[in-house]
Amino acid sequence: MEYYGKRSLHSYFDKERRSIQSPPRLSFNSHLKLSENHHEVDHHLYSPSRSSNASAATMYSLMPPPSPDSPWTLSPLQTPSPSLLYHCIASLHRHEGTIYSIAVAKGIVFTGSESSRIRAWRQPDCIERGYLKASCGDVRSILVYGNMLFTSHKDHKVRIWNVTVTDNFRGKKITTLPKSSYYYSFLKFSRSSNNNKNNNNQHKDCISCMAYYHAEGLLYTGSWDKSVKAWRISDNRCVDTFIAHEDNVNSIVVNQEDGCVFTCSSDGSIKIWRRVYGQNSHTLTMTLKFQPSPINALALSSNTSNATCFLYSGSSDGFINFWEKEKSSGRFNHGGFLQGHRFSVLCLVAIEKLIFSGSEDTTIRVWRREEGSCFHECLAVLDAHRGPVKCLAATLEIDKVVMGFLVYSASLDQTFKVWRIKVLPDHHDEKVVNIISSSEENIEHLSEINRMKMTTEYELNPVLSPSWVEKKLQGSHHFH
Repeated sequence: MEYYGKRSLHSYFDKERRSIQSPPRLSFNSHLKLSENHHEVDHHLYSPSRSSNASAATMYSLMPPPSPDSPWTLSPLQTPSPSLLYHCIASLHRHEGTIYSIAVAKGIVFTGSESSRIRAWRQPDCIERGYLKASCGDVRSILVYGNMLFTSHKDHKVRIWNVTVTDNFRGKKITTLPKSSYYYSFLKFSRSSNNNKNNNNQHKDCISCMAYYHAEGLLYTGSWDKSVKAWRISDNRCVDTFIAHEDNVNSIVVNQEDGCVFTCSSDGSIKIWRRVYGQNSHTLTMTLKFQPSPINALALSSNTSNATCFLYSGSSDGFINFWEKEKSSGRFNHGGFLQGHRFSVLCLVAIEKLIFSGSEDTTIRVWRREEGSCFHECLAVLDAHRGPVKCLAATLEIDKVVMGFLVYSASLDQTFKVWRIKVLPDHHDEKVVNIISSSEENIEHLSEINRMKMTTEYELNPVLSPSWVEKKLQGSHHFH
C-alpha cells in the first residue's frame, strides 16, 4: 500500500479529484458479471456477490425537486433482492465538489462539503429539509449533540449552530470558535495583544475532526497542525492546547464513561489522553502503535452493561486494528486486526456489535463482533460507490424481529447513499466469511494471497479511474 508520508490523504484525494474525470459508469448487468468473476477468484476473502435476479428501480420519481440553487439530484437506485441482508434505499449525486462529512441526529442528516452550505436531509429518504449558510466552506467535520451542531471550516474555525427540527427545519448560528478579534475590543488590553491571544487560540491548519465530551461540555478539535484543542462550550473559551502528534491529527473520539480522549495521526500512532483532575490540562497516558502506516480513522465501541470497551483504528495499509480494554487495569491490549479492504481504510463507525468501515477501494464492509470474544466476521460488502468512501454515519433501528441500521456513506465519486441493514437474530450462514484471526499463521497466509492478487485487482477494478490505478501501480509501497 502506498505510504503517503507527510502528505495527507485529504490533499492527495483533492488533487486526484481535480486531475481526473469520473470513470465511465457500467451497466448493472456488467457489474454483476464482473462481480461474479471476481468472487469466483476471491471467494474465501470476500462476502458473496449480489443476487443475479436483482432489478434496477428508479425511486422517488414523484418527489418534489430540491431548492433552485441546490447542486444535488437523486440518482437511480439498483436494489438487490429483498431477501438480502442490506439494500440501498436512497442515492444522491452532487454535481460538483466533494462531500467531506456526515452527522445524524433527531431524524435529520447533515452533510458538509466544499460549499459553505451545510445541507439538512430527512431520514431516511433524504428529502432536503434546508441548509445552513456559513461565510466559509470546506466543511471537513460535523458533530451533533442535542440541538447543537458543530461544523469546522476552511478558515480553521468552528461554528456552533442551534438547530430546531419541527415541521420546518430552522437553524441559527450561535457563535464562532475562536471569536473574531473585534470580540475582545471591549477588554482593557490593546488590539495587538488581543489579536495575539486570538491567534494563539486558533488552529493553524485544517480542523480535520471533532469530539464532544457530554458530561463536562468540552469540545475537542484535532487539526493538521498536529495539535488538539479543548473548548469549554459554556463560555466558548479554549481551555487547553497540546501538540498531540508528529503529523496530521486525523481522528479523535472521547469515551463518555471516563472522559479519556483518543487521537490518531498520519505518524502511525494512537494516543490516549486524560484530563488532569481539577485542571483543564491533559496528560498522555498511553501510546498505541502497532503498524507504521498512517492511521486515518478511529471508532470506540463500549457497553456499560458488561463493561466491555473496544477501540478500532483504520489505517492506510488496509487493516483495521482493534484493542480491548482490561477491566481491572484499564489498559488497552491489542486483540487482532480485520483484513479485507484492499486499499486505505478512511472512515469507521461502531454501533452496538457492528463496525462499518469505508475504504479507498470504494467498498463499505460490515463487521460483527461475537458476544464475549474478540472474534469478528464480515457480514457484507457494500460496493455501490465508484470512488473512495470518505465518510460514514450510522443510526440504530429496532423492530419486533430484527435489529436494523441506517448507514449513510459519502464518496469522492460525489455521491451520498443511504443503506438499510437488517441483522437477523442467531443468523448463521456458511457463506459468511470470517476475516479476523489473531493467529500469525493465518494472517501471513491472507497477506500473501493479497500480495499475489493486488496488481490484478488494481487493473481489473471497474470503478477506479485509469489515472488512479496508474498512480497506485507506480508507487513504491503498494504492499506496505
